[in-house]
Amino acid sequence: MLENIDVILFRPKYPENIGSVARACKNMGCGQIVLVDPWNWNIDKALPLATHHARHLLDNVRIHATLAEALAPYSFSYGTTARTGGWRKSIQTPEEAAPQIIEQRNTGGSVAIVFGPEDKGLTNDETELCNHLLTIPTTDSLTSLNLSQAVMVVLYECFKKSLTKPFKIAGQPKDRYINHEEREILFSELRETLIDIDYLKPENPDYFMLSIKRILNRVNPRLNEYNQLMGLCRQIQRIVNIAKGRQA
Repeated sequence: MLENIDVILFRPKYPENIGSVARACKNMGCGQIVLVDPWNWNIDKALPLATHHARHLLDNVRIHATLAEALAPYSFSYGTTARTGGWRKSIQTPEEAAPQIIEQRNTGGSVAIVFGPEDKGLTNDETELCNHLLTIPTTDSLTSLNLSQAVMVVLYECFKKSLTKPFKIAGQPKDRYINHEEREILFSELRETLIDIDYLKPENPDYFMLSIKRILNRVNPRLNEYNQLMGLCRQIQRIVNIAKGRQA
């Protein structure tokens, strides 16, 4: 999904964090991690956090001595920063920048997203090397994120904009709503069941069914939900019949 959009980690301190970043990259379809002057790179410490699914990203990391060297092959670069004052102007949120990043990638550009050290982020010298700046809005009381969290937020926004059609959750998307006939059958079954368990007053059950009907009409049950409710009613009626000694 995010081909030609790479993550550059500038002087990351902990290999475990690099492993977590690899997992985030795998989830969002980012295919390359670049390390710049890592303080303590150890793939064995990173692997447990990456899981075996993202091992290939750790096996294929590129390592550079300087940020300028790492950025050299890219058409566009985005530095991340938690500090927004001073000369750091025209800073975008990930949501604002994502359409631009995807457009740059789609028109043949290669994009690097740069994240600074866990303890202090990118300095002015490092952000000056980047074409654009990004910041992730947080509450005033917490102005920094875990490294892998920051990577995930930025890549997720890019991932959403890279989709050629809206994402749909797997499951039963074609399961239809119940029709009027089925709705009336369900109401009737519920009515009889609630009378059997003495929930509805037998002298005027239809009046008390009105609120239940309103609830179900707001819910707009689908066919699988209708089947579950009908099955629940039948099971309750079976137990009531047993308890009252009636023929099931």
